[in-house]
Amino acid sequence: MPLRYGRPGAVRLTADSLERNGSELTIYGSSPTGPSSWQPDDQDGTSTTQPPSPNPSWPAADPYRPPRSGPARVAAHAVPAPPPPTLRERIAEHRPTLLITALVVIIAVAGAIGMVSVLGAPGGGTGRAAGKVAATATEASPPVGPSASAPAGAGADQTITMSATGDIIMGSAPGALPPNNGKDLFTPVRDALRADLQMGNLEQPLTNDTGVGKCSAESAGKTCFAFRSPPAYATLLRDAGFRLMNLANNHAYDFGAEGNRQTKQALESAGLAHTGAPGQITVVEVKGVRVAVLGFASYAWSQSVVDIEAAQALVKKASEQADLVVVQVHMGGEGADKTHVRKGTEMFLGENRGDPMRFSHAVIDAGADLVVGHGPHVMRGMEFYQGRLIAYSMGNFFGYRSLSYSGVLGVSGILKATLRKDGSWVSGKLVATRVVAPGAPAMDQTNQAWSLIRSLCKADLPGTGAQIGAGGSISPG
Repeated sequence: MPLRYGRPGAVRLTADSLERNGSELTIYGSSPTGPSSWQPDDQDGTSTTQPPSPNPSWPAADPYRPPRSGPARVAAHAVPAPPPPTLRERIAEHRPTLLITALVVIIAVAGAIGMVSVLGAPGGGTGRAAGKVAATATEASPPVGPSASAPAGAGADQTITMSATGDIIMGSAPGALPPNNGKDLFTPVRDALRADLQMGNLEQPLTNDTGVGKCSAESAGKTCFAFRSPPAYATLLRDAGFRLMNLANNHAYDFGAEGNRQTKQALESAGLAHTGAPGQITVVEVKGVRVAVLGFASYAWSQSVVDIEAAQALVKKASEQADLVVVQVHMGGEGADKTHVRKGTEMFLGENRGDPMRFSHAVIDAGADLVVGHGPHVMRGMEFYQGRLIAYSMGNFFGYRSLSYSGVLGVSGILKATLRKDGSWVSGKLVATRVVAPGAPAMDQTNQAWSLIRSLCKADLPGTGAQIGAGGSISPG
């Protein structure tokens, strides 16, 4: 399933082995100043240092073998040259030197073995900023191992394709769960989701009843909504191809800290990574490209979307340990009338939901290569800023008996973005989907998402809005 983007930090995570579509997907953290096949941008791999010239004082002949000499003339008698020393005599003569040399070699080998044990195996690397010591992320995601076809390293032209969705709620326990434990609900869109790195916004805890809920008896289902599905539902995400889930949203703590803990544990047990906690940098490796994914929202359990200076600092930190940086962000007001993105702070139910345009531009200025928004429950326009794509909201994707899907609330899509290792844009596609009764995702043969995004880009983002072409292609305007 980067960042510019090779940047210090996070933890090194032990990798288990998984295969998906022949792509490598590995939870990854930098090894401190470990050797790497990757070279920083300001090095071309050549050396300006010439090999030293031979010292003219060195003898050309073997120092252990005296030069051959002719017969010496002494008076009138020819004296034969002395015979060359035997091997035993030569060893005895130079024994101190040989012992010292052997001792030096033993010490050097032992030191090299110790250095490997400290720095890690070759190929660990530290991203584009060579020699930087890895920092420790606040939290880490579970290991996802490399496939057998994983390349040893990725060149500058290496590309990867990422897919991303909006909000996902797979049901609401105990009385609103899908039949057959939801095993078939992703089937209609599984092929459309496929990518080297597949991401989604998990808008619910995967937890047992913790005895703690955010809604009172009077407000539940009226002005307050809390959703949970069993921890085993993490396997539905894995089987649908997801490899990383964002937990920075307003429902992550619907069942308190324990519910959030169980959610992370369930994802990790299923082999999925997660992101979104304060200070959390989740790094995965895909086809030899390191990708750091960060999650932002307006809540204490997430990295703040309101504190833009802190957001930029985290992006810069992530960019020092990966090739690409992806920002997942829950921002903006909610509702069918919230399709338009405007400059300025958005408030909803008394909450500061951030300034979507200012935030998105700021994190790209700091080094982000892709911004994926969600939260308004409707799709919003897409914009290219500094050559990087911002999808302001991907809307609802899956809301089984939980989210409204009437009208524009049911218009949805899958974002696909192909980037080079340096973050530059290659191509993109908006796959049109719909949320259909009773809240499951389905392909949309009418492609309503295309016309909706076209109109929103024209109305809200003149000059910078993305172009949605034939077949849903995404390109700069």
